[in-house]
Amino acid sequence: MSFRRAVVLVLAAAVWGAGGVAAAETLEEAWRRAMENDHALAAVASETEAARAGERTARAARWPVVQASAGYTRLGAAPSLEVSGPDFAFRSPPILDEDDFVSSAVQVRLPLYAGGQITAGIAAARSSRIAAEEMEQSSRAALKLDVARAYVGVLRARRALEAAESSVASLAAHVADVERMVERELVPRSDLLAARVALANAEHTRVRAANDVQIAYAAYNRRLGEPLDRNTDLDERIPTDPSLAKQPVEALIERALASRSELQGMAAQAEALAFQADAQLATLRPRIELTGGYNYFENEILDREDFSMVGIGVTWSLFDGGQARNRAAALRHAALAARLRLNDMRSMIELEVRQAWLDVQAAKARVDASREAVAQAEENLRTARELYGADLGTNTQVLEAVSLRTSAVTNRDNAILDEALAQLQLARAVGAL
Repeated sequence: MSFRRAVVLVLAAAVWGAGGVAAAETLEEAWRRAMENDHALAAVASETEAARAGERTARAARWPVVQASAGYTRLGAAPSLEVSGPDFAFRSPPILDEDDFVSSAVQVRLPLYAGGQITAGIAAARSSRIAAEEMEQSSRAALKLDVARAYVGVLRARRALEAAESSVASLAAHVADVERMVERELVPRSDLLAARVALANAEHTRVRAANDVQIAYAAYNRRLGEPLDRNTDLDERIPTDPSLAKQPVEALIERALASRSELQGMAAQAEALAFQADAQLATLRPRIELTGGYNYFENEILDREDFSMVGIGVTWSLFDGGQARNRAAALRHAALAARLRLNDMRSMIELEVRQAWLDVQAAKARVDASREAVAQAEENLRTARELYGADLGTNTQVLEAVSLRTSAVTNRDNAILDEALAQLQLARAVGAL
């Protein structure tokens, strides 16, 4: 091979590899697109950031608060101090320069004791943040499963279209054979009419299957946040973990109850409500603060214009009409409701794991049975055609053989896709998706 020819072949292969054959879109790529474009997931992520900011806010309550203020005041007339008695009278010079003055102050407040309100508030904010993070993780897993369902929906629709097209091709070939046999007066014309009706029905099914493919693509693209009319080739290989279905269902249930984000999030929500109730009761206890400050007051009579101070202040709400206790009671009832929902969710997750595990087992059995059925249907169709061509069989046998083959292929394809989807549902159920 000459050097020039070798270069041409290498360049041609590079061009063909770059643009001639587009790589099929995988389920992992679909998940990545959905994570980037899904608005509901973005909203949940924003709520998580809000919860993190809320926790930082609660922790900041332990730090001192520094406040600064300044002002300029203009009076109608400059005030002065006047003291009079029976034997004397005193009138001071103007207190202010002219009829206006400037004042400013800086104050620092540090909580020394808040009755546990700050501690409970921090604990509640931390639990709320954990709940938000767990719910975001749950939303991601739910989105992945929804995308997988849409992905499998496209594959299922495409395989149904392929089966319909194969049925049309088989019947079209049969119609051509019957036409030739009718021309030679080997079979009655009713065989040709029946074959043409079957072909027309198969074409009807093919058109409907083609429409289902477009609908499946639209639903898939909407889940990914892509244009609905985008048609891309999808990889038939679906990433699954077959080892999950081989484990005992009791072990999978135990794993799900220990790892599902929904359970962790609901438990954290219950804790947050309980801590909020504690924070409400803490408002009934005294609050002690250390205060310090610096003040500036422009004047003409005092011996100084700036002052500094330090002190300890106590505030205590002795009676509020029962507001704090009622708010705490409401929050404790809400926490109890969250715990009750948590128990119900555990039962639902246990059912979800068991159902997904059983679906995988059933789908595997269906795959084995359907593969054997396809092989038998292929042989049945071949035999029916040979017998009909030798005038030993009937037209009805051929048409039934085509229908049986189509049903067998459809059942096999559905079983294969159902097994893959069931394995993904099982992974979601145990918290591994």
